[in-house]
Amino acid sequence: MRRREFLGLAFSVVGWPAQVNAQRAGPVVGYLHATSAQANRAQVSAFERGLAQMGYVNGQNVALEYRWAEGQYDRLPGLAAELAERKMDVIVAGTPVAALAAKKATISIPIVFVVGSDPVKNGLVASLSRPGGNITGATFFSNLLTAKRFALLHEFVPSAKSFAALVNPKNANAQIQMDDALKTAREMGVQLVMMSAETATEIDEVFERFKTQKIDALLVLSDAFLNDHAGQIAAYALRQGVPTCFAYREPAAAGGLMSYGVSNTGAATQAGNYTGRILKGEKPGDLPVQQPTKFDFVLNMKTAKALGLTVPDKLLALADEVIE
Repeated sequence: MRRREFLGLAFSVVGWPAQVNAQRAGPVVGYLHATSAQANRAQVSAFERGLAQMGYVNGQNVALEYRWAEGQYDRLPGLAAELAERKMDVIVAGTPVAALAAKKATISIPIVFVVGSDPVKNGLVASLSRPGGNITGATFFSNLLTAKRFALLHEFVPSAKSFAALVNPKNANAQIQMDDALKTAREMGVQLVMMSAETATEIDEVFERFKTQKIDALLVLSDAFLNDHAGQIAAYALRQGVPTCFAYREPAAAGGLMSYGVSNTGAATQAGNYTGRILKGEKPGDLPVQQPTKFDFVLNMKTAKALGLTVPDKLLALADEVIE
């Protein structure tokens, strides 16, 4: 089978046909994610690149089976159990809630996660340096940056008094992020309204509330589903004149005002490396959790102009990337 055809199968909505295992000799890696293939092409490419760096090429000497929950987080336990029953050589989990589902599904199959959370607080590993058990991975600590994002947004619109924070209540770290946001709001002396959405329809409903409730700025908390719908959120916010701050660069590029965080593609490449090392015989519990070394602040000047905002010189100087 040609590589292009093979990748076409890899990006199917649910995963590969059952007969793929029988057609291929060599290890089989399951990849579990809370959202969709379409929204994660860059992350999947980065993961496969990291795997190839260790000598494993998808479709040649390793087979990848993908499982996508399509934003329905409740599906993850069943998908994780399916991968465990099919006796994957390694299971890769692309979000905290997916990693927790995988950990619950198996205590013997090695698990490699790519998460934006603190995996110790989530209960995924015993420690970052010595994970222990059958699990390790890479974190980009996205949900630990809530206070920093809030502060940046407030500095951009210092006159703002009423903020909203959008959260997906199904996110494994929703409460941690909400607590951080509420604490920061108290320290800054501003009002914060928590709003939740776990479907596209609920995102619509959130912005309907904006029409009757005065909101000066919106903080979008770190979540795979909300990131996938960043274009929808950014478009609504722009039409209603609301500045936004996101956790990842992609939403800022899609029309959000700003973002602060780490590239999750870098973490995906690291996860690919670890998957290859485990396939070569290393134990996941002995591999320290990979952590970020650089955080990027991205500003969308086009959106700032559309909102009629002047970018403070200090923030412009701090920006790692300015989108014109």
